[in-house]
Amino acid sequence: MTIQTPHRSGGRAARRAARAAPLADHLRPVRAGMSGGTFNPLSPAAMERIHHAALDALEQIGLADAPPSGIAYMTAAGAILGDDGRLRFPRALIEDTIARANRSVTLHARDPKHDLELSGTRVHYGTAGAAVHLVDVDGRTYRECGVQDLHDAAHIADQLDNLHFVQRPMVCRDIPDNLEMDLNSIYACCAGTTKHVGVSFTEPSFVPHGLELLHMIAGGEDKWRERPFVSNTNCFVVPPMKFATESCLVMEALIEGGMPILLLSAGQAGATAPAPIAGAIVQAVAECLAGLVYVNAVKPGHPAIFGTWPFVSDLRTGAMSGGSGEQALLTAGCAQMHRYYDLPGGAAAGIADAKLPDMQAGWEQAMSNVMAGMSGLNMVYEAAGMHASLLGFCLESLILGDDLIGQALRCVRGIEVTEDSVSLEVIRATCIGGPGHYLGSDQTLGLMQTEYIYPTLADRTSPKEWAELGRPDLLARATARKDDILAQRASARFDAQTDRMIRERFNIHLPA
Repeated sequence: MTIQTPHRSGGRAARRAARAAPLADHLRPVRAGMSGGTFNPLSPAAMERIHHAALDALEQIGLADAPPSGIAYMTAAGAILGDDGRLRFPRALIEDTIARANRSVTLHARDPKHDLELSGTRVHYGTAGAAVHLVDVDGRTYRECGVQDLHDAAHIADQLDNLHFVQRPMVCRDIPDNLEMDLNSIYACCAGTTKHVGVSFTEPSFVPHGLELLHMIAGGEDKWRERPFVSNTNCFVVPPMKFATESCLVMEALIEGGMPILLLSAGQAGATAPAPIAGAIVQAVAECLAGLVYVNAVKPGHPAIFGTWPFVSDLRTGAMSGGSGEQALLTAGCAQMHRYYDLPGGAAAGIADAKLPDMQAGWEQAMSNVMAGMSGLNMVYEAAGMHASLLGFCLESLILGDDLIGQALRCVRGIEVTEDSVSLEVIRATCIGGPGHYLGSDQTLGLMQTEYIYPTLADRTSPKEWAELGRPDLLARATARKDDILAQRASARFDAQTDRMIRERFNIHLPA
């Protein structure tokens, strides 16, 4: 007599199908806006000391070179113009500004599902920078980048789950006219992604043209003002402690135009900022506090991001060292100061000094991205794709960065300790009369997709399996995925009528 064993393959197949189905956003192991803040390189006393040093710098040293309009705004708010032309900021003015400033900023996207809420320790990763070269991984060479490359970067980032926004990572070197370059940068990014976009303007006179273009994309000025899906990266200071006159005028015009502002202070420790990490943070904080006074003097409550972006020098040569451990600490320390003030903030991480997506790039990008996220940085700029200390951008590295940032986000999420997760009853049932392992337990199967994140391209096979699969190369897989994405027209492209109107009004260089 043959005893039939019940088949369970149907159950396994059902479970596999369930695990393969997309998870609801709140069940995903990582997602935009998870809370960090568990990594604290600065003690409470150190943050207090940095804060008071920044207040002293603003009150005693101040900032030079504000435009006349900026002087009028800030002196009306309570700043003091000295005989030496420097604006100084009384402590009470700074403290009142901090108290009145926004505790939360929403960065809208063309697709509302990609909106970003910046508050507390909510973490978001994205691109940024102004690289002048594209990295060709096949030829191991660098070439000047153009508008098509910028669009391709936005198109790829649009398809990557762990990239939450696209700030322009490259300069369109094939467009010599600065106005056309600014307008085409907006067009190329917005035509590539429906996520939030960050751009810059070269001159104040270009702002009305850029806003006109954005109104056309949005479907009218009223729709733009309701949901401004592009923010301005504004280098409003020239460190140390000077306003960038032209950029300040750009900022004033964009505040009037309803565009969120990233107040970006990018001193370089040992060159344009003090060499000690603490000193570089003090200067960046002081400069951004002055910027916060400026923005709120122009329009109280206007959305502004506290953008302390100090960089590190290799003091042997003076060259920038974006992939260093010091840079990772500097960014994490800045994130702590954002939390100290309870202000929405951003800083740079994920930069590689390595010229190619190699092991050096991996450790440089991972170290600072993990530390930035765990420190609770709201906006982690330059998190993927950036090489050669901001001189080169790599599309393959952008794709690989999605895997890397996924792992960083898992670190940000941390360890949940609950009655269920400590697993005492599961341990009991497994060890006493159970199978002696947890491989098939309901708890293990139930947590496979919600507790663990799995890489898209990284290889976890055994050496034997790897050989049987033809020894797949990680970089080649990234290139193949890049080609697959770029073979499809970007879904963010504008409808035919809108695109025709834009092209009739502006000289758009990207093919239709």
